[in-house]
Amino acid sequence: MSGSPRIAMLSPIAWRTPPRHYGPWEAVVSLLTEGLVRRGWDVTLFATADSRTAARLAAVCPRGYEEDDTLDPKVWECLHIAHLFEQADRFDLVHNHFDFLPLTYSAMTRRPILTTIHGFSSPRILPVYERYDARVHYVSISDADRAPQLHYIETVHHGIDLDQFTFRDTPGNYLLFFGRIHHDKGTREAIEIARRAGRRLVIAGIIQDRDYFERHVAPAIDGDRVRFVGPAGPAERDRLLGGALALLHPIRFDEPFGLSVVEAQACGTPVIAFRRGSMAEVVEDGATGMLVDSIDEAVEACRTIDRLDRRRCRAWVASRFTVDRMLDGYERVYRRILAGEPPVPASGRERCDRASAD
Repeated sequence: MSGSPRIAMLSPIAWRTPPRHYGPWEAVVSLLTEGLVRRGWDVTLFATADSRTAARLAAVCPRGYEEDDTLDPKVWECLHIAHLFEQADRFDLVHNHFDFLPLTYSAMTRRPILTTIHGFSSPRILPVYERYDARVHYVSISDADRAPQLHYIETVHHGIDLDQFTFRDTPGNYLLFFGRIHHDKGTREAIEIARRAGRRLVIAGIIQDRDYFERHVAPAIDGDRVRFVGPAGPAERDRLLGGALALLHPIRFDEPFGLSVVEAQACGTPVIAFRRGSMAEVVEDGATGMLVDSIDEAVEACRTIDRLDRRRCRAWVASRFTVDRMLDGYERVYRRILAGEPPVPASGRERCDRASAD
């Protein structure tokens, strides 16, 4: 693509891009960036200095602040965002994956800005998105995660690299919890479901809430019925996901997307998930998993989950959640923005103008 538009890709800096193990936002940014470069786009990735990319790398933060506790997150986040926006006019489009803070820098450039909203950590951050609704384009990662007061140019589901996930027709005899150890993710509920279903449970993920882990998870770990293996890199992730009878995903919040849910199905492993957030978009209920509303229903689902066709799980992901599907979506969005489409359609501008006046 000779003379292609210049894209500035702003990644988070909690972890390296791509992450060594945990780091879902950084993982998505990496897959998107490398895919765009393969397709001929001119991309500069703003990420940590130890990041790996075929794009140009622009960095001020030496490594992820979650991997080096001598780095103050606020200091390096400000320096990182400013590093991009101080040179933003060199690019044709800025693609922000850094949550809401970069929106407050948006007046520093005349270039269009696209923000992928990877989820709302709290309703309290919504005023920032509302303030810049008429200035910045928004992409949602699921239809379920849209805030009704915002305007979106499109929903683009995350995609994964299918080559990183091995299909396994015959699973092991354990259930798997794969995700951060936190109340929101339902680690405690997964332990109860597995116990009542009479199944072994493997828990993999970072400990995000140490107190929660010590109170509700650690007492159950015995190395046999319940095993904790910690964070899992790509090879271990593939082995754990593919070998599981089912992935337990008893979330306690409205999940914006759920990468581990898609990754499990890519390996042929069905999912038992609480029916919240995006789960109805990423799981084909009754075919690639079971959506439930309670622990009792999850326990019952464990008894019949092995009847689901693991090949259908893989096919479901291959048809909807690949890197190529994600790339197609973002290329479509980029072209619309570069052609001059405004963040807010004409029908919504009057409401935005009134809100700004207030």
